[in-house]
Amino acid sequence: MKHAIIVGHPNPSSFTLAMANTYSACLTAHGHETIVRDLYRLNFDPCLKLSEMPTRPDWGPAPDVQVERELMNDVNAFAFVYPLWFNSPPAIIKGYIDRVFGVGFGYAYLHAGGQEPLLTNRHLIHITASASSSAWLNEQGAAGSGRTLFEDAFAHVCGLRVRPHIHFDGIVPDLSPRWLAANLKTLETKLIQYFGPGSTELT
Repeated sequence: MKHAIIVGHPNPSSFTLAMANTYSACLTAHGHETIVRDLYRLNFDPCLKLSEMPTRPDWGPAPDVQVERELMNDVNAFAFVYPLWFNSPPAIIKGYIDRVFGVGFGYAYLHAGGQEPLLTNRHLIHITASASSSAWLNEQGAAGSGRTLFEDAFAHVCGLRVRPHIHFDGIVPDLSPRWLAANLKTLETKLIQYFGPGSTELT
């Protein structure tokens, strides 16, 4: 399988970037192909332009979007790795989806009305981190509503198969290297469960 790891965090030394690198290293070691799109280091512009809106007769994807779509064309699994800020994905992640996964890549408009998914049976997984506890996120309704509005709706429009969400809580400054390593090991275990040899998640 080929995986695109789309990561959004301004700090290259963050736990979020460590999760993305662990994802890439783990699955590469198990015979998968990975590409990492580090949106902050790419200086990706998350703002959808008027010229990119399909309601305009002269619309079309911008050059930077076309580059991303060409890289993603043969990807089997899309992994979004990001922190939760205000219980939501960073704007750069949402903007990447708006611009890259729009009409012509994620879905197409039908002449009779409605939409046709263009990424049917490819996989979608979200891997997140937060300072807040999972219990608090659940109490606030943030975890469930975020997954319904962001993950499930996105997957439905594009035809993606959602893999179980992986979340790490209690991510605050000055955590011990041992604690961080244990969490990254947990991530590896889950990824092997989802995508490793004999995985039932791919059937």
